[in-house]
Amino acid sequence: MSIYENLLQKETSLSVIGLGYVGLPIALEFARKIKVVGFDIKPDRVEMMKNGIDPSGELSSEAFMNTDILITANQEDLKLCTFHIVAVPTPVDSHNLPDLTPLLAATRTVGKALKKGDYVVYESTVYPGATEEDCVPILEQLSGLKFVEDFKVGFSPERINPGDKEHSLTSIIKIVSGCDDESLDQIAKVYELIVKPGIHRAPTIKVAEAAKIIENAQRDINIAFMNELSIIFGRMNINIYDVLDAAGTKWNFLKFYPGLVGGHCIGVDPYYLTYKATEYRYHAQVITAGRYVNDSMGFYVAKQCVKQLIKVGKNVLNARVLVMGATFKENVSDIRNSRVADVVSELKQYGACVDITDPYASSDELVHEYGFGLTDEIRQDYDAVIVAVNHATYLDLTEDYFKSLSSVNGILIDVKGIFRNKIHELNYWSL
Repeated sequence: MSIYENLLQKETSLSVIGLGYVGLPIALEFARKIKVVGFDIKPDRVEMMKNGIDPSGELSSEAFMNTDILITANQEDLKLCTFHIVAVPTPVDSHNLPDLTPLLAATRTVGKALKKGDYVVYESTVYPGATEEDCVPILEQLSGLKFVEDFKVGFSPERINPGDKEHSLTSIIKIVSGCDDESLDQIAKVYELIVKPGIHRAPTIKVAEAAKIIENAQRDINIAFMNELSIIFGRMNINIYDVLDAAGTKWNFLKFYPGLVGGHCIGVDPYYLTYKATEYRYHAQVITAGRYVNDSMGFYVAKQCVKQLIKVGKNVLNARVLVMGATFKENVSDIRNSRVADVVSELKQYGACVDITDPYASSDELVHEYGFGLTDEIRQDYDAVIVAVNHATYLDLTEDYFKSLSSVNGILIDVKGIFRNKIHELNYWSL
């Protein structure tokens, strides 16, 4: 009997290692069809999930209902499983080099539980070659088993978009790959249990790894182009959004928008590709240039705020600034790699007094990650207000609201241009 059939008949279990914003939805979806063991190294998170609470704030309590799942922090429970899915973060370090620490730690965890005939599928975004070159040797060493002959490995990149309820796990075509024809077939059948639009079978693991990493690199480069255009047109006193509206009337124009690019995907993944490229003695100039532009935008926004303050005769030193939004994107609680932190840091370097507010972010997490927390009370005398993240709760705010927060000659910095053509009395600037 195949591993797929054993899972389907609940004679064995599937495990998901890492129950974050990627792993938990996968585990719960599979648990509606087969037996699942969800493993996470943080006991406090495990207890929350046992009580039907998603620590990432993405899923409701209803998502946990009618599921056959054991949520655990006990590695011994993984020995009950024959099909393991690894879905842990793959960040970069302070030098923007790939940090495989979580991935390799998860691989060691799986390696200790691996049995003959088991499957291991990686969902974590990596550079091409990481699965077979970095992870498989650890699995072999800790299990005492031989790759392909005794256990199979595949790669199926995650495509979850945090905060996006339309493009969910089950509604996006899933790329799958395996180490041989048999594993490709079995892995595809397993994912077909939960993915409705269908499966794309990549010819090799490296192809699947490369496909994922260029998805985010491509988006990063396109946004960098928009950010650079915004800077250029800003000097010409041309509104970038007016330009995009005009250019967007052509059928094949790609309508991206300028903004702060952070998070743990677009702001990170291109570095994995540029790192691997150097191994092959190639300096990825276009990708690197895009990363430079996007990593600079937080500082650019802060400097434009300072220029606006000076223009209206305000003293930058001790100027009061309110930053609205601290997460890496709209309508999520995730603050990892948020470029809003660059805006705050740069303003403080100029001597401004900065308050931060966000309806989704955790003040304690912000303090731990960036050294600043959320303000307890919003004032009514800010010299500048910066709407840095276009959370849904901000979209209907009026000019009267911003005026109520502002001092005389108040300034509104609208990073994403969501209040364009709606501000008539306040001093206004946007990308």
